[in-house]
Amino acid sequence: MVWSPEQYVKFEDERTRPARDLLAQVPLGAASRAYDLGCGPGNSTELLVERFGAGSVIGLDSDENMLAAARERLPGTEFISGDLSSWAPPEKADLLYANAVFQWVPEHLSALSRLMDHLTPGGVLAVQMPDNFSEPTHVLMRETAASGPWAPAFANGGVARPLLPPPSAYMEALQAKSMRVDVWHTIYYHPLANGPAIVEWVKSTGLRPFLAAAGEEHREGFLADYTDRIVKAYPPMADGRVLLRFPRIFVVAVKA
Repeated sequence: MVWSPEQYVKFEDERTRPARDLLAQVPLGAASRAYDLGCGPGNSTELLVERFGAGSVIGLDSDENMLAAARERLPGTEFISGDLSSWAPPEKADLLYANAVFQWVPEHLSALSRLMDHLTPGGVLAVQMPDNFSEPTHVLMRETAASGPWAPAFANGGVARPLLPPPSAYMEALQAKSMRVDVWHTIYYHPLANGPAIVEWVKSTGLRPFLAAAGEEHREGFLADYTDRIVKAYPPMADGRVLLRFPRIFVVAVKA
């Protein structure tokens, strides 16, 4: 699946806020080796660079378009390609930081536990993921997929990302290797112009695999059907805007 940096940064301020909130809970005054896992176009990497310095930060992503955008944004920072389902740093790191990426990694609990072995003592694994599988944005993706002429393409399932494990699963996966594990949810409420603006938001993330599976011949029809459903699900406020409710889960583990 090819990602679009241009689409992603349409809502950069809103997308970067949870990255800031995650970094604010990282209990490190300094870091010699900090990795931004799933760095995307570099907006989250920029936060790490501001805190720890460009020479201490490496961004990693599996998408070449995102890496190209990140290198253009932060030319003094190193960016590398890697698959988080198997990647590990060549030397132990002080910080492994991941903003909104591990929801895409199969069996990510095992991946997170494995990455704990690649931290220095006192090093930090810091992870944030959308936990919006049950929100209208994602419920309606699945409902749209099941209707219309594109439905046969979704007959075998496997397009939607799986439901995240419960918070207790992260505690259980990480606490044996940690001196401290913190897990919490934050619900963000983003005021957006209208229902189509919500569609623009998810076009860069959760909706992408659905549009890819529907195929180019059904792309516009799928988008029109989905947009109609979104408009009905998110009524306007008094000022005409709509409010996008967006739950996210945060995990910070400090290596024992």
